[in-house]
Amino acid sequence: MANTYGPIFKFYLGMSKLYVVINTPELAKAVVRDQDEAFSNRDQTVAASIISYGCQDLVVSKNNSHWRKLRKIFVHEVMSSKSLEACGCFRRDQVRKTIMNVFSNIGTPINISEIAFMTEANVITSMIFDTTLDHFGDSFGAELQMVSAKIVEIFGQPNLSDFFPSLARFDLQGIERDMKKQRDKLDNIFTSIVEERIKSSSTKSQDGVGQDNGKKDFLQILLDLKDKEGPTSLNITQIKALIQDIMIAGTETTATLIEWAMAEIMRDHRVMKKIQEELSSIVGVNNHVQESHLPKLQYLDATVKETFRLHPVLPFIFPRVPSQDCIVGGYTIPKGSSVFLNVWSIHRDSRYWDNPLEFNPERFLTCEGINQWDYKGNNSKFFPFGSGRRLCPGIPLAEKMQMFILASLLHLFDWSLPEGEEHDFSERFGITLRKIKPLIAIPSQRFSNVSFYT
Repeated sequence: MANTYGPIFKFYLGMSKLYVVINTPELAKAVVRDQDEAFSNRDQTVAASIISYGCQDLVVSKNNSHWRKLRKIFVHEVMSSKSLEACGCFRRDQVRKTIMNVFSNIGTPINISEIAFMTEANVITSMIFDTTLDHFGDSFGAELQMVSAKIVEIFGQPNLSDFFPSLARFDLQGIERDMKKQRDKLDNIFTSIVEERIKSSSTKSQDGVGQDNGKKDFLQILLDLKDKEGPTSLNITQIKALIQDIMIAGTETTATLIEWAMAEIMRDHRVMKKIQEELSSIVGVNNHVQESHLPKLQYLDATVKETFRLHPVLPFIFPRVPSQDCIVGGYTIPKGSSVFLNVWSIHRDSRYWDNPLEFNPERFLTCEGINQWDYKGNNSKFFPFGSGRRLCPGIPLAEKMQMFILASLLHLFDWSLPEGEEHDFSERFGITLRKIKPLIAIPSQRFSNVSFYT
C-alpha cells in the first residue's frame, strides 16, 4: 500500500467513516510523539466495545481519568520491577515444565505456537490468580487458546455496523453475536473466580485469618481497590476487563512472536548456530537458562528484534482517533477519524533498512543499533509495541518471556521440520500478523545429560 498510495492516504467506508493510513516514520512520529495527546484515543468499534465490557478496559478506553487510573494500577502493581522479580519463580517453573513437556515428545512434531501460548498463559495465570491453567480443568488451556484466537480474529474483521451505524441493530455479519459469545465464555470463568475469592477473603476475615502472607496476587490487589473510596477505586466489571486484557494480549502476542522467530531461526541454520554458540558461552553446557543470563544474550535479543521488524505482531497497531482536527504532513486529519500506523510497511522501508526483506539480526548489533533500537517507541522507524501514551504497558513481561522461552528451547534442543515439509512464511493479516500455516517442528536432544530435561 505504501508504494502504491504514498506516505499517507485516506479512504471512506460507509456513510462518512474516514480512515487514514500512515506509512512513513516521519509522519508516524507526528502522530505518536509530536501530537500524541490529540491522537491518544482508540477506535471504539462494536467488537471492541463488547469485548472490553463497554470500553472499560485498558486497551480500548479513551484517554480519560479512568484509563489513566487503570494504566497506573497496571504499571505500578503488575509490571513494576518489584512485582516482576517476585514472580520470577512462576516464570522459571513454567519454562521448566515446558522443557520437560518437549523432552517427553522428542522426535515427534510439536506446535510451537501452542507450547509458547501455554507457557505464557500459565505464567500470567500464576501472576493473576496464584494458580495455573490446570486448576480450571484439563481442557481449559486449549479452550483459552481457541477463545483468544477467535477474539483476535473477530476483532480484525471489517464490520458493516461500524461503517453504517443505522444498521448496527441488525448485526448483519453476526460479529456482535460472535464476540458476545466469546466474551461470555471468559466472563463466566472470571466471574466464578472473583466471586470465589471474595467469599474466601470474607471467610478468612471473619475467622481472624490474614488474607495473605505478605504477598498478594494481582486479583487480590484489584479486589482490595474494589470498595476503596477515591480515584483508585474499581468495580467488578473493570476488574474483569483488566484481567481479560492481560490474559488475551499477553498470551497472543508472545505466542505469535515466538512462532515467527522459531520459523526464521530454523530456516537459517547460521542464525541458529550463532544463537546456540552464544547460549553455550553465556549459559554453559551444564546449566539451565536463568533470567540473569537474558541481558547478556545480545545475539538472541537482536534476533527477536529482527523478528519484530520483519513480522510485527501488530502490523497496524490499534487505530487511533484524534480528539480534534490535526495537521499531519500538510494534510488535515479531521476529529473522529480512524488513523492506522502501518508498522509493517515502516519496518520494511528501504530508506532506513538495508535489504529490508532479508532476515538479518546483525543489523541490530552495530554500535548505533544497540544504542537506538529498543521497545519504548522512541525511534519512529521501529516501534512494534506502539509509542507515546498508548505504548503497550506489558513490555517488561513480554520481553522477559520471549527471551526466556526462546533461549530455553534453543539451548536444550535442536529443531527441524518434519520430513518432506518446507518452510511456509505466508502471512494472515488482521489485528495480529499470524502465520497461515502453523509452525510444526521436531525437537532433538542437544545434551546427553538427561537431568537437564527432567
